[in-house]
Amino acid sequence: MEIVVLRIGHRAHRDHRISTHCGLVARALGAKEIIYSGEKDDKLLESINRITEKWGGPFGCRYERSWKKVAREWKEGGGKIAHLTMYGMPIEEKAGEIRKSGRILIIVGGEKVPRDAYEISDWNISVTNQPHSEIAALAITLEKLNPNALKTEFKNARIIISPSEKGKNVRSI
Repeated sequence: MEIVVLRIGHRAHRDHRISTHCGLVARALGAKEIIYSGEKDDKLLESINRITEKWGGPFGCRYERSWKKVAREWKEGGGKIAHLTMYGMPIEEKAGEIRKSGRILIIVGGEKVPRDAYEISDWNISVTNQPHSEIAALAITLEKLNPNALKTEFKNARIIISPSEKGKNVRSI
């Protein structure tokens, strides 16, 4: 299964931390790439790419001006789109169906998601119908779609953590 995350509506002055965390979650839980649209933010791209260099990959991070173009090309290439929204259908009810599609673009919006995002999506998905964080929604969705998400392995890592009951066990390679 191939999963790519599309973060729409990024505002550099306001969303840097949230968008960075979307990228970190996407990488850590097995997505292939995160694509940002909205305002171009080179610091955001550098931050995610620096994490990938240190902690391993593969994982891509890039900017595209038009999220609609990304979504349209994804569908033209045979992929399906799941849009995360608290107004959508519960992930528990749709995860199996979404998993079967093989290539999934997950749209993660911000405060004001354009109506077009709801319409172009094959699924409008919720993790809860209460206000919550898009970061939490992305993490839960990735785990529900990929049962091995919490066991993602990374190649070419320069830093590795070994689990420890107490303290930190960090190794630099």
